[in-house]
Parts: sequence; C-alpha cells; structure tokens
Amino acid sequence: MADEEHLALLKQGVTAWNEWWQNHPKNKPNLEGVKFKEANLREVNFFKADLREATFSRVDLSMANLEGANLGIAMLDEATLYTAILYKANLREANLYRTDLREADLSQVDLSMANLREANLCTAVLERATLYTAILYKANLWEASLYKADLREVDFSMANLREANLSMANLSMANLCMANLVGATLYGSNLSRANLSVANLCMTNLIDANLHRANLVNATLIGANLYKASLVRANLREADLREGTLSMADLSEASLINTNLGRANLREANLCKANLSMADLEGANLHRANLKDANLKGANLQGVYLKEAIMPDGTVHE
Repeated sequence: MADEEHLALLKQGVTAWNEWWQNHPKNKPNLEGVKFKEANLREVNFFKADLREATFSRVDLSMANLEGANLGIAMLDEATLYTAILYKANLREANLYRTDLREADLSQVDLSMANLREANLCTAVLERATLYTAILYKANLWEASLYKADLREVDFSMANLREANLSMANLSMANLCMANLVGATLYGSNLSRANLSVANLCMTNLIDANLHRANLVNATLIGANLYKASLVRANLREADLREGTLSMADLSEASLINTNLGRANLREANLCKANLSMADLEGANLHRANLKDANLKGANLQGVYLKEAIMPDGTVHE
C-alpha cells in the first residue's frame, strides 16, 4: 500500500513533491496502488519510486523522471509520457494501451508481457530493453531505436517501424505480419522463425541478419540489402525481391516459388536445394552462385548472369 505521507505530499503538487524529493534523495517513494486520473504530473520526479499496480488514466507525465521506478502491472491507459525518462524502469505486464511515449527514454526497461497496443513510441529509445511477448499491435515506432532489444515473440503486427533501428535485436518468433519496416535497420538481428508475411521491407538493411525458417510470404523487399543474411529454409513464396542485394546470402532449401528476383544481386549466394519454380530471375546476377539441386522449373532466366555458377546438375556454367 502507498505511504500516506508520500501521497499527501504529491497531492500538494509536482513542485512541492520535487522539492521534498530533492531534500530527501535517499528516500524511496511508495505510491503502490495509487489511482491517478486526468492529473497533471508533468516533470514529476519518480526516481526509483514504487508504483506497482498504480493507475495513470489519461495522466500527463511528460518529461517525468521514472528512472529505476517499479511499474509492474501498472496501468497507464492513454497516458502521456512524452520525452519521459524511464531508464531501467520495471514496466513488466504494464498496460500502456495507446500511451504517448514519443521520444521517451526506455533504455534497458523491462516491458515483458506489456500491452503497448497502438502506443506512440515515435523516436523513443528502447535500446537493450526487454519486451519479451509484449503486444505492440499497430504501435507507432517510427525512427525508434531498439538496438540489442529482446523482442522475442513480440506482436508487431501492423506496427509502423519505418526507419527504426533494430540492429542486433532478438526478434526470434516475433510477429511482424503486415508491419511497415521501410528503411529500417536490422543489421545482425535475429529473425529466426519470425512472421514477416505481407510486411513492407523496402530498402531495409538486413545485412548479416538471421532469417532461418522465417515466413516472408508476399513480403515486399524491393531494394533490400540481405548481404550475407541467413535465409536457410525461409519461406519467400511470392515475395518481391526486385533489385535486392542477396550476394553471399544463404538461401539453401528456401522456398522461392513465384518470387520476383528481377535484377537482384545473388552473386555467390547459396541456393542449394532452393525451390525457384516459377520465380522471375530476369536480369539477376548469379555469378558464382550455388544452384546445386535447386528447382528452376518454369523460372524466368532471361538475361540472367550465370558465369561460374554451379548449376542444378552440379556442372559449372562457363
């Protein structure tokens, strides 16, 4: 339960609260279970405060300091945390539905199992944050930084991740169905078994990314950079990879049925046992690519550059 003295101080206003906190820096504010509704808490200092199970309904927490605060199972329904500092805060299982977190500092925050459905995280910093199994359906993460974040099994379906930084992030088994990842950076990220069906990955940086057994059915990857990416057993059926860079990528046993690879760079790519039936490879560069045991039935090979490529029968194309 909340400390009555702390609660009384807060009711005096943010200025009185912050002055008290400045004079008692070693105290740990206890506001557990407190209900805030339509309150103005702009610039409040909740450093390391205990806010477990607290309710912030339509509360303005813009520029607030929640560094190290414990907000486990808290409800911040439609709250405003614009530019707030939540560095290392505990938001495990918190309800942040439609919360405004634009430009907020959420570095190393624990958001495991949190509800961030339709939240606004535009340009927010979530570096090394933990969002395991969190819900970010239709969330706006335009230009957000999720460098090295734990995003395993996160629901990003229909989310806006345009130009977001997801370098070295763990997105294993994440749901990115119909997500917007145009111009995003996923360098070295782990997307094994992730669902990227119908996602927009135009001009996305996927260099060295792990897409082992990922679902990319009907995904758009026009101009995407997949240099040295691992797409072993990935499903790219009917995906659009026109003008994409797949040089030295591992596409062994991948499904590329009806995939558009027009003018794609597949130089030295591994396509061993890949299924390229009915694929469009017009004008693609397959110099020194490995096509051993690949299925090219019905594929469009017009204008394909095959010099020194290993053909399906094991012979080297001159």
